[in-house]
Order: sequence, then structure tokens, then C-alpha cells
Amino acid sequence: HYLGYKPLAGAQQRYLVQSDRGLLGAMGFGASAWSVEPRDRWIGWSREQRRAGLHRIVNNARFLLLPWVRVRNLASRVLALAASRIGRDWAQRYGFEPALLETFVERTRFTGACYRAANWTYVGETKGRGKMDRYNEWALPVKRVFVQPLTKRWRKELCA
Repeated sequence: HYLGYKPLAGAQQRYLVQSDRGLLGAMGFGASAWSVEPRDRWIGWSREQRRAGLHRIVNNARFLLLPWVRVRNLASRVLALAASRIGRDWAQRYGFEPALLETFVERTRFTGACYRAANWTYVGETKGRGKMDRYNEWALPVKRVFVQPLTKRWRKELCA
């Protein structure tokens, strides 16, 4: 993965993507970002609601299909399969089901087409600051923000 291997912060779940022909890729899910303006605006929650419900959002922090794997529609299929099982796996590990997935796609590297094909919703772009930018240095690449609801009542669950 272009970001390399680093332990994810907070709660996490990892998957290997395999077939009968071998390893195809890997995925990593972890704790959500604290504050993401386009996501938070799209959800429509208050600061207090965000503080109470943020743990119900899970971040797709890593998604890698090995570069020599060439299977049509594999990326969107893997994303759909992961979205269909992350809730059960997260509940088994952490005792509650997430309501929403989020991810960040670096716009100079990727289009996010596989997320769109898997029915994720584009909600806007980051400002390029990152969680550690306390001095408005804008030193990180701008990323596209995509979300995927995991339950039918996701907004009520997040804003309760």
C-alpha cells in the first residue's frame, strides 16, 4: 500500500482478500476520523451528537488489491462484501454494530471509481490539513470523502 504498513489507531478489523488462486489483497478498517466537515455536514449532526455517535462510524483506512491481480469489477465486489460483513464482525469484536463506513481517497492518485461502483456516496473533499494540523499548515493532500451506510436507520442511530 502506498501509505505503508502502520498500526491503525483505536478499534480495528483487518481482512485478507483471497480466492482459490491465492491472495488478492487486503483491507483494514479502524476508528473514524474525529472531525470531517463534508461527512459531518452530510450526516447533519450537532457537535454533541458527533461526540456521542462517532464510535458508530468505521473508517476504511486501507484497501489494496495486489498490482498483478487483474479481475474485472473485483474492487467494487470486495468493497460490497466487506460492507456486508463488517457490522457482524465489529459487533462480535467490540459489542456494537457500526452504522456508517467512511473512507478517504487521495484525489491526485485515485478517482474513487471502485467506491462509486460499490454504491458508496461521495460527500466532498478534505481541506488537506489532517488531524495533527493545529497551525493551518495545509500540508497533506486533499482527499475525496466517501461514505456507505450500513443500516437502514443509520442517521437516527448516529444522531440519537
